[in-house]
Order: sequence, then structure tokens, then C-alpha cells
Amino acid sequence: MTQFPSLIDKLANVSTNAKNDGPEFLDKKSKFLYPEHWKLSKIQDCLKAGTVIQGKFQASRENYLEGFVFMGGDDESDTKSVFIQGLKRLNRAVHGDTVAVQILPEDQWTCPSSLVLEDKTKTPDAEEDENERYSYLFQEKVLKKKSSLKVMSGAVVGVIKRNWRQYCGMLQPPSIKGTSQYLFVPAERRIPKIRIQTRQGDKLLSQRIIVSIDNWPRDSRYPQGHFVQSLGDVGEKDTENQVLLLEHDIPHQPFSKAVLDCLPELPWVITEKQDLSVRRDLRHIAICSVDPPGCTDIDDALHCRLLDNGNYEVGVHIADVSHFIRPGTAIDHEAAMRGTTVYLVDKRIDMVPELLSSNLCSLRGNEERFAFSVIWEMTEEAKILRSSFFKSVIKSKAALTYAEAQLRIDDKSLNDEITISLRFLNKLAKVLKKQRIDNGALSLASTEVRFAMDTETHDPIDVEKKELKETNSMVEEFMLLANISVAKRIHEEFPECALLRRHPAPAVSNFEPLIKAGLSKGFKIEVHSGKALAESLDAAVVSENPYFNTMLRMVATRCMAQALYFSSGVLPMSDYNHYGLAVPIYTHFTSPIRRYSDLIVHRLLAVAIGADVTYPSLVDKNKTQELCNNLNYRHKQAQYCGRASVNLYTHIFFKDKTVEEEGYILFIRENALQVLLPRFGLECTLYLNSLKKTDSETIFTYDEEGPTQSAAGVTLRQFDPVTIQLHIDRTNAQHQKTTLKLVKPFIPGFSVPPVIGEPPPKKQKTM
Repeated sequence: MTQFPSLIDKLANVSTNAKNDGPEFLDKKSKFLYPEHWKLSKIQDCLKAGTVIQGKFQASRENYLEGFVFMGGDDESDTKSVFIQGLKRLNRAVHGDTVAVQILPEDQWTCPSSLVLEDKTKTPDAEEDENERYSYLFQEKVLKKKSSLKVMSGAVVGVIKRNWRQYCGMLQPPSIKGTSQYLFVPAERRIPKIRIQTRQGDKLLSQRIIVSIDNWPRDSRYPQGHFVQSLGDVGEKDTENQVLLLEHDIPHQPFSKAVLDCLPELPWVITEKQDLSVRRDLRHIAICSVDPPGCTDIDDALHCRLLDNGNYEVGVHIADVSHFIRPGTAIDHEAAMRGTTVYLVDKRIDMVPELLSSNLCSLRGNEERFAFSVIWEMTEEAKILRSSFFKSVIKSKAALTYAEAQLRIDDKSLNDEITISLRFLNKLAKVLKKQRIDNGALSLASTEVRFAMDTETHDPIDVEKKELKETNSMVEEFMLLANISVAKRIHEEFPECALLRRHPAPAVSNFEPLIKAGLSKGFKIEVHSGKALAESLDAAVVSENPYFNTMLRMVATRCMAQALYFSSGVLPMSDYNHYGLAVPIYTHFTSPIRRYSDLIVHRLLAVAIGADVTYPSLVDKNKTQELCNNLNYRHKQAQYCGRASVNLYTHIFFKDKTVEEEGYILFIRENALQVLLPRFGLECTLYLNSLKKTDSETIFTYDEEGPTQSAAGVTLRQFDPVTIQLHIDRTNAQHQKTTLKLVKPFIPGFSVPPVIGEPPPKKQKTM
């Protein structure tokens, strides 16, 4: 059998009973840890009677002892939810499961805790760890609070459908040498640890592995599963990237032969008879693209020129991907399944093969390309007099970066066609932006960073916050305008099956953290409308803290619902609204190389203008909605995966470093501060109190109403500046974390001295 090490575990006797798992997993009290799940027949009867509800369980990202069950399926933005807190009420529900929930009596309702839980479980099979005890203490405290804080709460009484999958992670070092029993720690924090039995434990302890769940008995603290395969050694970039892609369900396999067979043969040329006869020839116009540095999948290009009547002709030209990807082909099915291109720090997972994404569809400089063009005639006040949509042939005169385009605009000595076009575009974009803001569009904020990479090792050697220029805003304004114009046109033609994008208005209760944040600095944030919110945010300026307004906008971003694709025929027009942009109708048209939604919109627009023919699923509102559900899921997973990639490279950058950095308190929690480091675009957690049983053992006093944390005469408030020391704690190889220590303000018994500079102040005597 040693000739076939991968088969060793096939002989392992995987127990289904926790009591037989060996000494490490012994249930010493010999009692059930969880209530028994109801039979499906009973659940179905109670669902009909309305005494239980069904929904999808979503575990909390910050606190694994909490979660919500959403009664509307996957759409968390505007569906009713039930809050679940504590292991027994969670009752073996795993993130993503469809469960049956019994609503608790109102006097037992609670609310999400303000705790950020650390992964500090010391005794793997204890009925309660320190985190659980602390959570229960919080729960008891909430029950005594005013009812306005509480939310509808429930308990899981049964699992209707498991959503178990294969999970990436690593083994926790065992407390007994030579054991075949291990706890597997998933990379996804919302998934519980899993018991497995393996004879390869010594070898696997240093590797990322994949494990599947088999069952979860009532008397087992954790679900039970089995080892599937190894991905490679912990810390290797290829292995860690593989984990990111698998954990976020990103399709990343090489394109199949069937897909590649759909690509056009090279050399690809534009013909007079087939192509130019059905397209408008715009090759003579001074069109250019403006993108981030290193961009090879160039979706869009623009132009602007002065007309004889004093108005402007403005053009947005989008890569005509629909010419190359025809409905029903293998490449079309693959693109629909992938949904979007995924951007990691060091690579890109394309939605379509590179021949299209970086070559034939990319609007590269000085190369002839097919485009789908939107042309407006505008006045100086950016009033649109007429719009036209058509397929075209273009030849971009320049592929510029945002910085290069900005230099051209600012250099008074340049007056060539491209530069003049850019100046016209920039001038009109400022007018368009002002109009949007006046209509109540929100200007929010987030942290984005860019890594400078070593050309040989591909390790990050520097990290900086992305700097936005006027040209970023210029491109954004015309992409928004094109999306709005196309949305109106396809909805006119296809009122029942247009693929649109909506952004639901958040519930007023969502804004509570923002309102509190504004009040902490004396600002009243109005949230009754998008326009009122935008005006409140504009007015909230603190002269001595120029970064305050940016942070306030970041808090506002957290209050927002998620934007969603939908089929126009499944919702009333009153629900089409895009809250963030303050427009009644919107879609995505401008990025068909990297978003499948835009490809469908291109097909709808082509049919609307008579440039293409329709097909059954394109005009079926239910099929379109099914497609939208997948696109919403893929879009969300791509966002999470991109952020996880940034997190991975941040850890690599800070490896073996202790950095002293200035930051701001973004949120104050019951046991922690969430600190924003603007230079790195990084948000980290500074833990204040260990998880203790009694308040007498803690240094800090938490005031939830403030919110503030106080110790030794020092009070910490939201948005206060702090100086911290940062390093990466690698003691937990699975969940390596950024560890912060406070330098300033100095709090005796808690703060640490600076790495360099003056010694900390002496402790003052107190009366």
C-alpha cells in the first residue's frame, strides 16, 4: 500500500460517532450537544401551517457564532431575515444550507454582537470555548436592553438541503502524537472546523488540503469528513492562489478545445464586402482609450469633436465581443458560466480566451477593431439633443493611461486632435458629474491599493494607495452615460426581458452606524433620500482631519445594499431604480470583454437597431432572470476573491517586518478597534480586551452609545488618529493575521513604545 500513498486514507475507518473518535475527541459528559433535527415531513407540515420559515443560512464573517437566515433565497439586499445566535440555535447549520427556522418568542430576541471573535479555541472538543462564553454573556446583556436594538431571532429546527462542498484549508496540529484523528481548519472562516481521520497527518500538516464533510452527528462538536487531496505547501504563491480560486468558486480551468475551436482563424482581417458594408467606418476619427497602466483587455474608447453648429459630437466605442461570441456556442456557454473576469494581484482569470480578451476584441492603439458605438450630440451644458447606436469599425489613435491622458490635458503646448478631444471630454464630464450629484447621486469611498512587484520573484516590494485623477472621473462619466442611454433603448424595445441593473435603497435601519458616526463629530446625517444623504456627506468636513470625510463615506458604503442584475419583466418599474447613481434605469454595456451581462445587453441592442437577429432565450424573461442570478453570484464571488488576493499579498509584503504607521479608528467594537491605514488601504483589528468572564479583568471600558473605549484617562473615539505597530502573526498558519499594537495615544499597561523616536510618557499618578 506504501506504493500508493494517496490510497492510504481509503482504508481509514471514519467513525460516524464522536464518542469513538479516540481520546482527543471524547465527549466526556456523554450528552447530546445539539437539539434533534425535525423530520422533513414535520417541517413540510409546519411550513404549510406557517409555524416555521424556510431560508438560506448565511454565517457572519466576523463572528462564527452568529448568522442570518434569508427568506428570499440568495438575494440578501431586500429580503426578510431571521437572526440566529449561539451554537445550539445554529444547530449544525453550515453556511449556504437551506434550513427551517422557528421564530423565538419576542422576549428572547437578540441582536448581532459588537464583538470581533479571535480564533483562540484551545480545547478542540470542549462544549464551549472562551468565545462562546463571551458571546452568551453578550446575549444575556442584550436581552436586558431596550427592544429597539433587538431583531427577529430564531432557532434552526432542521436542514432542508445541505450545500456542502469541498473545502480548502489545513490540519490543526494534534495534541496527541501519532494520532490519526485531526481537526481540519477551513480557509473560509464561516465554515466550522471538520474532524477527519488520516494516516498521512505528519506530511499533510505543512500543506493546504481539500476536505469534504460527510455528516454531523448531534453528539459531535464539529462535523465529520474525509481528506480529498493536497494542493501544495503552505505559503507557496501558486498554492495560495489555487486556494483563493477554489474557495470563491471561481471557474479557472484552461479553456476546452470546444471553446478554443470557436475562435476565429489568424490572421484576422476586416473585409470590405462582409464587414464595412454593414458597419459605419469611423477609422478617420481621433478616437483613443484611457485605462489603468498595464491594461490589455481594453473594452472602451472615446472621442469628442466640435460640430459646425457649436455643439459637440461625443462618442463611446465599446468592443464588439458579440460579433465573435455567437449564442449557443461552446464559447458562449463558457462565458455565461464564468460570468466575469476575475482580477487577482498577480494574474487575471479571463471570461473569454486571451485571443479575444487581449487581442481581437481589445481596442488597442493603431489597430482596426470592431466596435459598438453610442454617439450623442450635446450642447456645452451637456444636454443631449440626439443619440444614435450602431456597429462600427474604429482605429484607436492612442491607448493612454489615466496619467498620460491627464498630462496631455494639462500641457498647454499640446493641441493635437487627441489632446483637444480629451479636453472637450473632460470639460463635458465635469458638467455631467455636477448634474448627477445635483440629482442626488452618491460619491462613496473605498480603499484600493496597488502593489509594485519584484520582476524576478513577483513578490510585492511596495504598496501604495491608488491615486484617482480627473481622467478617471472623465471616463467614468461617459461610461455611466452610455449605460443609461442603452438601458433606456433596450427597455423601450424589450420591456419584458431587458437585462438591467438595479441598486435598492437601503433600509433606514441600515444607516444607524453612519448616523452615529456623523453625530460623533457633531454632524446630522440625513438619510430620508439619496439626495439628502449626498448633501449631508458633502457638508461633513472637519478641517483638522482632512481624511474624516473619506472615512465617513467609507462607513456609508458599508450601509448600502448590493447592486443586482435582473430581468425587467420580473419586477415593476418602481423597483428598477439605481439608488447610488440616482437614475430610474441602468444597465451594463461598456465592458463586454470582462462581463457577460454586457454581452447580453449588446445582443439586445443589436436586435433593437436591426443589426442582429433574436433567439428564444434572449426574449424569455425567466431565462434572463436565471442568467442574472448566476451573474450576481459570480460578480459577488469575484469581488471577494479580488479582496482576498490583496489580503494575501499584503501579508507577503509585511512578512518579517514590524511597521509603525499612522492610521484612524474606523469602527469601535466591544472588544476591538478597527483601524484604517490610509497609506496601505488596509483595515486591521486592534484587540483591546482578551475574552474574559468578568469585566473586572479588562483594562478598557466600552460605551456603546458613544461609541467609545476608555482606559487610564484616555478616551478613544471613532475617526481619532492613532499610531500603531503592525506585524504578521504566523503562529496560526491557516489564518495568518495582521497584529496591531497601539503606540499613540499612550495608555499605561497597554501601549508599546515606538520603534524609533521619543520614549513614551511616564505614567501619571492618579488621585
